[in-house]
Amino acid sequence: MLRGMTAEPRAPELTASVENYLKAIYSIQRGGTAATQDIAQRLGVAPASVSGMLRRLAEQGLLEHEPYRGATLTKAGRRAALRTLRRHRVIESYLATVLGYPWDRVHDEAERLEHAASDELIDRMAAALGDPDADPHGAPIPTREGTVDETVHRSLDDLDVGAQARVVRVSDEDPDLLRYLDELELRPGAEVQILARAPFEGPITIEVGGVSRLVGPALAAHILVAPRD
Repeated sequence: MLRGMTAEPRAPELTASVENYLKAIYSIQRGGTAATQDIAQRLGVAPASVSGMLRRLAEQGLLEHEPYRGATLTKAGRRAALRTLRRHRVIESYLATVLGYPWDRVHDEAERLEHAASDELIDRMAAALGDPDADPHGAPIPTREGTVDETVHRSLDDLDVGAQARVVRVSDEDPDLLRYLDELELRPGAEVQILARAPFEGPITIEVGGVSRLVGPALAAHILVAPRD
């Protein structure tokens, strides 16, 4: 046990499939209800399979499920989802910072490792990194106590011409997208300014790193920012 950490009851063991469901529902619902179709699309499974799993998770007290409306995590389900997210994001951070993995490869590795890593291992990894607040893509890392920054950020596509902002988070699931963002220097922490917007959903001209670049609205929607006052 790490110095200064008190012993806690072991969390109930959940299967990898259950953890993936809880994590997906947490990411989708964000204060609302996760629709069955959205869960199915995110996990790449049939809606009928989702409905069956939601009933089982409801029986375990991990979520509340209303047929034809979707699912909402209970307190226990939310805690389990954040525990899995913490493991995932700490692993990503450790792979990138300590082992030198490029940021476009850490997501898939973390997906494989997050279900096997113990809480003690994750706590030691986090301590070795100085307990970071966010992973390499800017996603907030839940604390071991189950709290997390849930600030809702605007996307780059939402900004008006002339607006300045700091990139805080990017989507992490598409390696090709991450490699392209890296080429554009659009990483968390980058300062950007909207120079122009073409009409009819045309490209957006931005300045980043002192260089003018073009990005499409679809790409800009994957980039979350904190506008400058």
